Amino acid sequence: MTDLPRLRPGFLWGASTSAYQVEGGWDADGKGPSVQDARTNIPEGTTDFRVAGDHYHRYQEDVALFAELGLKAYRFSIAWTRVVPDGDGPENPDGIAFYHRLIDELLAHGIEPVVTMYHFDLPQALQEKGGWSSRATVDAFARYAGILFREYGDKVRYWLTINEQNMMILHPGAMGLEREDTVEARRDLYQQNHHMLLAQARAMALCHETLPQAKIGPAPNIVSIYPASSAPEDVLAADDFSAIRNWLYLDVAVHGRYNPTAWAYLTSKGIQPAFAEGDQTVLAAARPDFIAFNYYATHTVAAPSGGAEDVGDTGDALVSLGEAGVYRAVRNPHLKTNDFGWELDPTGFRITLREIHDRYRLPLLITENGLGAYDTLEDDGTVHDGYRIEYLAEHIRNMQLAAGDGVDIMGYCPWSAIDLVSTHQGVRKRYGFVYVDRDEFDLKELARVRKDSFFWYRDVIARNGVSAS
Repeated sequence: MTDLPRLRPGFLWGASTSAYQVEGGWDADGKGPSVQDARTNIPEGTTDFRVAGDHYHRYQEDVALFAELGLKAYRFSIAWTRVVPDGDGPENPDGIAFYHRLIDELLAHGIEPVVTMYHFDLPQALQEKGGWSSRATVDAFARYAGILFREYGDKVRYWLTINEQNMMILHPGAMGLEREDTVEARRDLYQQNHHMLLAQARAMALCHETLPQAKIGPAPNIVSIYPASSAPEDVLAADDFSAIRNWLYLDVAVHGRYNPTAWAYLTSKGIQPAFAEGDQTVLAAARPDFIAFNYYATHTVAAPSGGAEDVGDTGDALVSLGEAGVYRAVRNPHLKTNDFGWELDPTGFRITLREIHDRYRLPLLITENGLGAYDTLEDDGTVHDGYRIEYLAEHIRNMQLAAGDGVDIMGYCPWSAIDLVSTHQGVRKRYGFVYVDRDEFDLKELARVRKDSFFWYRDVIARNGVSAS
């Protein structure tokens, strides 16, 4: 048996959540409504986000569990509407105080806070004033970033700007926003994207200016794209989709300029964003210290056929709809799928890590990777989730192999630390190491239960990785 490559000293073994999916307390202590609180397109039979896991009121209990789990880091998001209830107006001292308490609790248990500034929960008041279509939201985000740096900058070393910006653009309906499939609507969508890129760049520049000891980076969802075959047309389609899905976002974040293939696509469709004077200077000044990214599974695409199937739904929430004339999304027959139809590709994780690092040569932090499943709380109070252990073990193994390939990996923060409300399937789709005993509409006692994966991951952290098998 050959030992797997060792991970770097001080590796950040962690786990992740987001504010609107775990906190609850949606209107507590002066918090304003976000677009998630105002959603009207939540599927029938699925809970909203108003209580979630009630982490807002139970954070001390949860942090104690995280410490027992052995976490070295906890990646969480700050709810913009707790700090600035309407997005750009008066600050909320009670909301600011909550995150001081949470961060202090983490630090007291030796857990490194990794803070996401914005995770799908734009203040509803800003949305009603144009949301990311308005350049005023860029200014509001920069001001919000400044408040966070002022308040928590002496306690937080690792900052993430915007979670999965590319998913908000490619799948806006899943985030509580509507999308019309017209040229004008798509042009506005990519203008919103441009404004988010500007907001991110301003936050990164401000972080470097005010917190020289801190490190900051983007946090998109990045995966490798496979061609459906070795046919040159399929390879070209995969390259095009990778530019549109991945490099459009990271090229701007890292290099301060749009990916040329992605820009050619935008202009060919007439949906390219408008630049204002000074935009290019702002983008070029960002300089991230690392790249955080979320990974669940690779995508496979084929050359467009010119038929209706080019834009058909594959049934996979993580596979984009096809783009007429560019690529056609297809299933990969070599990959297994889970209960929700998502393809599973741990080897693709290694490929993706290598691809990102080779392209940008920055340290990488995995901020989401996990398996959503129908977990069952047994009569004896146990939760047996061997399927999750198997999934995570294979992905960690491939992460260690990627480290042996020369990839600089800072840490691994799988989704999720504790059960939360899934963006797509509510409470029943569980990801956590800790089970939260509630159903979609029956809150029960919201008791916390350690799953089998809790004890397994604790051992992985203690060993600094999985062993070869």
